[in-house]
Amino acid sequence: MTVEDKIDDKELKDINPQRDDYEDEIIQIIKSDEPAYKKKEELDDYHENDIAAVLEKLDVKERRKLYSIMGLERVSEVFAYLDDPEEFIEELDSEKAVVGFRMLPKELASEVFACLEVEQQQHIITSITDNELRAIIDDLYVDDAVDMLEELPATIVRRVLQNSSPDTRKLINQFLNYPENSAGSVMTAEYVGLKKNMTVEQAFAYIRKYGVDKETIYTCYVMDEKRRLEGCVTVKDGLMNDYAARMGGIMDPHVIKAYTTEDQEKVVETFNEY
Repeated sequence: MTVEDKIDDKELKDINPQRDDYEDEIIQIIKSDEPAYKKKEELDDYHENDIAAVLEKLDVKERRKLYSIMGLERVSEVFAYLDDPEEFIEELDSEKAVVGFRMLPKELASEVFACLEVEQQQHIITSITDNELRAIIDDLYVDDAVDMLEELPATIVRRVLQNSSPDTRKLINQFLNYPENSAGSVMTAEYVGLKKNMTVEQAFAYIRKYGVDKETIYTCYVMDEKRRLEGCVTVKDGLMNDYAARMGGIMDPHVIKAYTTEDQEKVVETFNEY
């Protein structure tokens, strides 16, 4: 190692102290006997990501005290750095949880909402505007929305459906009408469906346009004109074939199928055989 490398390493350490040091300092501030305003002033010097890192090292009482010191706006900024913010949002009282939820980044809000307890979801639904509700529901995976609606009172379900886009509402109603414990009641509708006569080039264009909201885009499903499953094709298959090749010619037709009305356990047994 050269002298220059040693200098660079030292400068890097000076600029970026170890996170463990930050975490220890933050915990000391939180657990100190200083007045709340003094703690807030000291915590303002730390990045939200560093504060987020210590939350799991505190007990519920200490975290609630921290939320009170920082204020909801800063708390929401801290939550944005968590992998699973929903468990911490549930530690806030109902009104603060709504405010905190509203302050989450849009791209995180629906993901967090899907993981909340039904009681929290219901309170948020009844506390936010129609436009806010529409944005959440249309961004949820349909199966998550259905799981939630099955637990909510009829009046809340009606409001949710009224504020869903026509396409989302149609899918939700379709899922709600499947028999309980059927394969259809637990399947996802968030997949990429391709037509047999599509070329590889057309398929990639379709995936780029519509794949952003799907649960997976790596494996796509090829269907006939009546939307009946005929085969599957992977992104790798597309990349390894000519852009003029058609889906019907490169798909794998040997797929294990199940009807939406079949019992879940029977479907699982069938799939386990393969």
